[in-house]
Amino acid sequence: MSETEERPPAAVVFDALGADYEKAFASSPAHLASLDWLLGHLAPGSRVLDVGSGTGRPTAAALTAAGHDVLGVDVSPVMVSLAARQVPEARFRHADIRELPLEEESLDAVCVYFSLLQMSRPEQRDVVGKLARALRPAGSMVLATVPADVEDLPIEFMGQPVRATSFGAEDFAALARSAGLTVLARHLSEFTPAHPSGTPEPHLFLYCRREEGQAPTGRDEGA
Repeated sequence: MSETEERPPAAVVFDALGADYEKAFASSPAHLASLDWLLGHLAPGSRVLDVGSGTGRPTAAALTAAGHDVLGVDVSPVMVSLAARQVPEARFRHADIRELPLEEESLDAVCVYFSLLQMSRPEQRDVVGKLARALRPAGSMVLATVPADVEDLPIEFMGQPVRATSFGAEDFAALARSAGLTVLARHLSEFTPAHPSGTPEPHLFLYCRREEGQAPTGRDEGA
């Protein structure tokens, strides 16, 4: 088996994309609006985990500029290297969130921007449940995905072959609720990436909170 085959598929894709991904997606108004919402719900010096942190922009850059303690995690070593150079105020770690141990109730907020799409549905449920358990009571989470009822669908993404898995909008919200999160608001918009192959795509953002006294489970029997 080759080194490429042994690595997570997302690592192969995003190593190849590098800074082009930032150029294509960092200007998304809905993404920036969700960061404004999150910043409005954080106390000074909050601990924030950025899952699939990419190049560090715009997410980690906005959070550290506001004085928060940010850890970015990404399976792509190229992305981690770019982020460390571009946002030195944050910490970045080359790791797979599916395998990374997280201390329960240790985080004030979590960001998950489109980083579940190359995971299976059971993996997505498990990861969101683990992240919910890592939130302190009343902690905030932003979840973003491309809402679609697809499993292991072969597509081309910015010139790279990808196999995508996702949920429809209602099932994705149900997944968040089953993890012990309250969906405070949702925003569905259309965005065209700034890339030669870019076409309009739907983006769903869920603004969530872990309620006090509610034990997250990470199981979603209804989705």
